[in-house]
Amino acid sequence: MSVKLSGPLADRSSWSTEECSVGKAMDVVGSRTAMLLLREAFYGTTRFDDFAARVGVTDAVAAARLKKLVALGIFEKQPYREPGQRTRYEYQLTQMGRDLFPAVFALMQWGNTYLQHSGGPLALVEQGTGAPVTVAPRTPEGERVAVEDIAVRVNLDWLQPQG
Repeated sequence: MSVKLSGPLADRSSWSTEECSVGKAMDVVGSRTAMLLLREAFYGTTRFDDFAARVGVTDAVAAARLKKLVALGIFEKQPYREPGQRTRYEYQLTQMGRDLFPAVFALMQWGNTYLQHSGGPLALVEQGTGAPVTVAPRTPEGERVAVEDIAVRVNLDWLQPQG
């Protein structure tokens, strides 16, 4: 089972993966620490000490990864100040960061299915009804699409010169 490569992509030896969006995304969030920081942000974590503790990394590792994610536009820093304390910063997801929700929770869904017993420790549910929520390829109209029914084609808009 795989997606269908169509048009000039059908001959895989005739094109390069140099500009691959998956590769570029992995350059941004491809580390375990980055994905777990995103998980924690989706769970509501905003403060540095909480990120480091919840992800289980040293302050130096958390600081370096959060700095990179801020520089890339995934998080933004917002100042806050506790009474009698110096100004510190919270880390808030930007729209770019929030748009990673399906990717992070697709990994959770896969892990629940294949790496955990009884569906894993946490489940995604619709807040109002408690109905299970899944991440899956869908058309703009909301219809679920099986992997074997997906075709990959050249994006002609991407080929147009930028100006």
